Amino acid sequence: MCGIVGIVGTKPVAGRLVEALKRLEYRGYDSAGIATLVGGRIERR
Repeated sequence: MCGIVGIVGTKPVAGRLVEALKRLEYRGYDSAGIATLVGGRIERR
């Protein structure tokens, strides 16, 4: 089973993304990443 979470908005969403990833925590995932748009550029974590 897999899952993808995405949020589109103009307010900061990092906290909401982390909460969404926590909901997927016990589904066998071994990796996760976050990409956000900051100053017109994509930043990956």
